[in-house]
Amino acid sequence: MIKTVLFDLDGTIIDTNELIISSFIHVLNELGPGALSREEIIPHMGGTLEQQMQAFTGKPDVAEYVTGYRAYNSVHHDDMVKPFPGVMDVVKKLHEQGIRMGVVTTKIRPSTLRVLEQFDLLKYMESIVTVSDVTHPKPHPEPVLTAVEQLQVNPSETLMVGDSPVDIQSAKAAGVKAAGVAWSLKGEAKLREYDPDYILHDMHDILTLTKKE
Repeated sequence: MIKTVLFDLDGTIIDTNELIISSFIHVLNELGPGALSREEIIPHMGGTLEQQMQAFTGKPDVAEYVTGYRAYNSVHHDDMVKPFPGVMDVVKKLHEQGIRMGVVTTKIRPSTLRVLEQFDLLKYMESIVTVSDVTHPKPHPEPVLTAVEQLQVNPSETLMVGDSPVDIQSAKAAGVKAAGVAWSLKGEAKLREYDPDYILHDMHDILTLTKKE
């Protein structure tokens, strides 16, 4: 039975997809090598910002790109992000069921807290593990294990929900159950290649997994 649910943030419970893509297009067009297409950007989404910028530019030092990305992202953030359908209702119901919840993300802590506060989700999350809090980001197990340790919960009763292969890989490596979301930009078929325990077609599917017999 699932007693704890850990959520990835971008592309999983918060729809930041268009903000992320437009931020990449803007900074790559401004600093070079020129704007990439959505199809070129999407496969890399889910990793750290530095990893993505290195992949897009071929440069080891991407500090200038990261700064430019975050500046554009911050200005447009509040107008371009929203929870995915059902998220607010499901998180509230999980809380009422007594399910422990947390966030495990490759975002930095300030932007993670910003979006959780924007939609009043912060009060439900007992653990928040960002890329700022770990040495090894997803797909390494450290982020998920850190959340498990902070919450002092049983890995076998914990579910990690994400939209990217790195979420599934991190979950499985940490010994928790993994769920991929079918609304991922990467597509359900891509997530199934990583053998998640579950595929969620609707946020409310989580309530079935946490329902007491």
